[in-house]
Amino acid sequence: MTMDLSLDTRAGLPDALRVLVRELPRTGWQTHPQFHGMVQFWLERHLMFRQLVEVLDTDVKALTEQRMSFETHAPRLSHYGGTLLNQLHGHHQIEDAHYFPQLARLDARVEAGFDLLEADHQAMDGLLHGMAEAANGLLQGGEPGRFADTLSGFAGLLNRHLEDEEEIVVPVILNSGFDG
Repeated sequence: MTMDLSLDTRAGLPDALRVLVRELPRTGWQTHPQFHGMVQFWLERHLMFRQLVEVLDTDVKALTEQRMSFETHAPRLSHYGGTLLNQLHGHHQIEDAHYFPQLARLDARVEAGFDLLEADHQAMDGLLHGMAEAANGLLQGGEPGRFADTLSGFAGLLNRHLEDEEEIVVPVILNSGFDG
């Protein structure tokens, strides 16, 4: 029996892929001698994605509750939503083409994890498209609730992916000293 590791069904990494994060838990990352450069940059990018989702969520709630006008909301949605989608897309392209192939060779115990992350990126392409459609629908006078629902689902899957990616990538970089 094989475990379904699809982004939309998994609750976290399987134990076999958590081997490095068990050896090097999150609580020790910031004090690790290799926590600079690549690791810090990677985590800051992930934080930016989470913050952009939070801004979009706060804004759509304010629009729905009539604490923000559509005229104020629309340019913010366009700016922050576009930034999120474009930055995520570029981030995933560079990971798949450049970083993941190099990192996968550094520790065979989590090599399958990089395949999982690339599969996440393929799934995320559809999610990014769905987010763009929902945002455009709202900007064209659609219901804020549709965008809010799409954003909520997107946020959960994005966070699942980011957490899993961090638990694979960060320990590999910290253990190897990889710097791109």
